[in-house]
Amino acid sequence: MKIALAGNPNAGKTTLFNALTGSNQFVGNWPGVTVEKKEGKLKGHKNVEIMDLPGIYSLSPYTLEEVVSRNYLVKERPDAILNIIDGTNLERNLYLTTQLVELGIPMVIVVNMMDVVKKKGDKIHLKEMSQVLGCPVYEISALKNKGCMEAAVAAINAAEEKKPVVYQHRFESCVEHALAHIEEAVIHNLPEEKQRWYSVKLFERDSKVIEQLKEAEGITVGTDLLAHIEDDIKTCEKELDDDAESIITAERYKYIDSIIKTCVTKKQKASKLNTSDKIDRVVTNRWLALPIFAVVMWAVYYIAMVTVGAAATDWANDGLFGDGYHLFGIGNTVYEEAAEEFGDSPAIIEAFNNGEFTYTVQDEETLEVSDPIEFTEDDVITAKAMVEKYGEEGPSPDAYGIWIPGVPAVIESVLDAMECADWLKGLILDGIVAGVGAVLGFVPQMLVLFFLLAFLEACGYMARIAFIMDRVFRRFGLSGKSFIPMLVGTGCGIPGIMASRTIESDRDRKMTIMTTTFIPCGAKTPFIAMVAGAIFGGSAWVATSAYFIGIASILCSGIMLKKTKMFAGDVAPFVMELPAYHWPTIGNLLRSMWERGWSFIKKAGTIILLSTIVIWFLSFFGWADGAFGMLEEDQMDCSILAYFGRGICWLFQPLGWGNWQATVAAITGLVAKENIVGTMGILYGGTEAYANMAAVFTGITGMSFLIFNLLCAPCFAAMGAIKREMNNTKWFWFAILYECGFAYIIAFIVNQLGSLFTGAVGGAGAYVEVALGFAALAGLIYMVVRKDKYKNK
Repeated sequence: MKIALAGNPNAGKTTLFNALTGSNQFVGNWPGVTVEKKEGKLKGHKNVEIMDLPGIYSLSPYTLEEVVSRNYLVKERPDAILNIIDGTNLERNLYLTTQLVELGIPMVIVVNMMDVVKKKGDKIHLKEMSQVLGCPVYEISALKNKGCMEAAVAAINAAEEKKPVVYQHRFESCVEHALAHIEEAVIHNLPEEKQRWYSVKLFERDSKVIEQLKEAEGITVGTDLLAHIEDDIKTCEKELDDDAESIITAERYKYIDSIIKTCVTKKQKASKLNTSDKIDRVVTNRWLALPIFAVVMWAVYYIAMVTVGAAATDWANDGLFGDGYHLFGIGNTVYEEAAEEFGDSPAIIEAFNNGEFTYTVQDEETLEVSDPIEFTEDDVITAKAMVEKYGEEGPSPDAYGIWIPGVPAVIESVLDAMECADWLKGLILDGIVAGVGAVLGFVPQMLVLFFLLAFLEACGYMARIAFIMDRVFRRFGLSGKSFIPMLVGTGCGIPGIMASRTIESDRDRKMTIMTTTFIPCGAKTPFIAMVAGAIFGGSAWVATSAYFIGIASILCSGIMLKKTKMFAGDVAPFVMELPAYHWPTIGNLLRSMWERGWSFIKKAGTIILLSTIVIWFLSFFGWADGAFGMLEEDQMDCSILAYFGRGICWLFQPLGWGNWQATVAAITGLVAKENIVGTMGILYGGTEAYANMAAVFTGITGMSFLIFNLLCAPCFAAMGAIKREMNNTKWFWFAILYECGFAYIIAFIVNQLGSLFTGAVGGAGAYVEVALGFAALAGLIYMVVRKDKYKNK
């Protein structure tokens, strides 16, 4: 038995699906969260399948998600429909209901968010509504899992009885006359329960229905037959002074208005502002909206990258995948006091033995050397006492509290005990542990970020951002609907690309697919964090700027592409309901966080693991001293990977990072963006990677490296999604080449102009590249500001 969940976006459909099936589908607050139908078994009923259809506003096939839902309902005809409607917005939700009852499929209506309706003091008379609509009506709260199973059981009973819904509504007499004529002339051989929906759609001149009649019902509607029924449609249009589709729409809303007058008692006056309206007056304000959004996103990345997330990631990198950590912090304070007491004793003694009374200290991560520090003879006496007390190496952390050695130390001790071969030891420690560990070390940081983003999505704020950005995007040739895939894409680019199906315009949809992956996804987060930590001292603004660089790139691309013949045309309209603000449940937040995080962890255990093994082999094997074999760490310049990297690194020299290590990291990032971190971890020395990167990159070249890998073609899996959604090989390659070319040009401009402004330019050849950088910037500005010759054509 199959029961289809159908309803508007944001009506609580996916929440109900999770409650009924125990699934962990992500719940969001905008159209496009569900872009394909999902299946699940009803809890306690193994023979009952629940189908979660994409949220739709009507059965008119304007968007791909409406096509998915309509095709399933019309062609596959489930045993029953569970129609979920939002009790706080009946008028909009009932429009779809009036279409569903015409399908002739057993149906049960569930009114969601009844707890909110009652809190407002309103009352919905379910018994009267059931009589008016001709099917059972139940109240539920999907979020609190109240009444959900009772509604599902009612749907099972309706399916078992196989009693189709009998539509209660009648249109104007002239419309009913035309529908009766259509039924008699075209679909009289169909079962009675199917005739109403087909006749209404034929009246609306729905071209896809003619195809469905032929495919699903074996009825061919020829031109003669169409001309025959066209006379009745035109007569009706003339009498009511409107086109056929608008007539049906108006008639449905008249019917809905009568339902609401009969079945709803409102207590609150319409003029009174509720809490959500009061908040929206601030966060969607014309002048305050964007600054508030910038502050919110900065706070999110500050918490995730600098405070809570950074502390968790430091523990993972330095403790779990580093030297080790104190269990529950036991002994950590005493050890830190001992380490502080020991201080710079060896450096003081060494400087004194050299006849000096100043010394310098080098930061382990950034390699920054401090200014000379003066000391006295008393400091020397104290330093000698500290060395005598703690030894030359200083206090050891395992001598304090409960010390848990890190994964590398444990594995190394096991391999030493087994007398493991050097090549296998190198593979496991320098390849798998260093590569995968470098990636997994950022999981805590990512989980914090995903939790905060899930909170913004679930509480309703992100839906406001889509509304706010529509005002911005529309000026740059994009619809607010283009921002929805970008919001989804912050977790993973693949569902973000798929969410572009909500866009009606094929041109706008293709442009959205091409630019969605400019937004940092979860896989890019560790890479952004690594660059920020190693090169920019862990600044929160680096991570935040990556987000806004992505948005700016999308807007810039939108302007340029809209001025070309391929993408010219009016921007698709954006209609979206803003849900009421509410506190999300912890379960939904944790589910969303884990769903995104788990996909990252799985990738680390499969594709990234394989990639790190391959990268290790290519890095530690090569030709040295005239023979091929395993290399030492100081011989990596002779490796297979080094030869490959040197062969292509000249391409990236104008971007400021033309060394073979960075080149190879960027190339492996095309397999999976997480690979950049794993590759850098191996090629730049594992635990010393931050220090070695800081020595190679400057702030300008580091930003260039960040921008290129942020904007260039996504991972192989996302490329596959682009190919599926484009459904055209030429468009696929155009999208990939555009992304790579755009990334290269922006990174080139940043490096060349940044080098000029920081005084890092030297030699005549370098000034030629700077001139090319200015030319590229001028060309980009021209593409943005040039007159649109295709506008209004």
